[in-house]
Amino acid sequence: MASASTKRVIYAALIGNSLIAVTKFAAASFTGSAAMLSEAVHSLVDTGNQLLMLYGVRRAARPADTAHPFGYAMELYFWTFVVAILIFAGGASVSIYQGVDKIGNPHAVTNVAVNYAVLGLAMIFEAVAWVIAYREFRRIEGRRGIFNAVRRSKDPTVFTVLFEDTAAMAGLIVAMIGLYLAEALDMPVLDGVASIAIGVILALTAALLAYECKGLLIGEGAHPETVRGIEEIVDADPRIKQTNEILNMHLGPTDVLLNLSLDSTGDIDADSVEAAISELEIEIKCRFPEINRIFIEAQSVAGHRRALRSARTGDTPEG
Repeated sequence: MASASTKRVIYAALIGNSLIAVTKFAAASFTGSAAMLSEAVHSLVDTGNQLLMLYGVRRAARPADTAHPFGYAMELYFWTFVVAILIFAGGASVSIYQGVDKIGNPHAVTNVAVNYAVLGLAMIFEAVAWVIAYREFRRIEGRRGIFNAVRRSKDPTVFTVLFEDTAAMAGLIVAMIGLYLAEALDMPVLDGVASIAIGVILALTAALLAYECKGLLIGEGAHPETVRGIEEIVDADPRIKQTNEILNMHLGPTDVLLNLSLDSTGDIDADSVEAAISELEIEIKCRFPEINRIFIEAQSVAGHRRALRSARTGDTPEG
């Protein structure tokens, strides 16, 4: 479930993009700039994306039921993937189309000062939203490099807003440069070139988001240091002889499913094994609160290997 600070990031981007989109559309219709129209479409798409992410956050927060016994947290990953598709289809494709049309039918941009004023204000609004998203991202992921932090992050809402705002700032800069060069060199075609460049920026952003969301949708494991910590807890228990297998998967940003297959020492009875399993579960959950569901299986090494062979070959354990 998304935190209140995460929702604040989305709301800040939603308000900013809504205001910017209205302003850009008005400026585009007034001046005839293809780059400005591309930016307006970009802001409109971003506004819709924030609404979709808020919808995904609400859907993901639903409690588990018989149809979905592990809950709905992964639905957040689905809606973020939809956002990536919309950035490409609704932002990149329209921007590239507008740019190609402007290059084929170049015409001078009128009232350039209006475009400059709108783009300048948009930069201020986007900068505020970007700072809010960046601070929240750093609060969650620490001081790691930006791409390493994105690869590590299991909460797509914050890094999606951060990527969108970064792409928006880059698009605004490109639009400003395109308008300036189109006027200074008396080459209206450069306005179309800027629109195509904005489309390429959006396409790259959409591809990166889709790639990251794909990994979350098909099931990513917990961070390696989390797995190492679990191994340390298990290895420190004298009642456990060996760890056969550790399986884990993120069901949501702060919801990890953990399956353990453990071989106990041969000198303890069934009650002691049960006590060891209960104590391990408590210790793991205390140290790693994101692990909400733990299933621990007491199984000998030989039995575990037979079960794996049976699963691979389709034979019964006796076969």
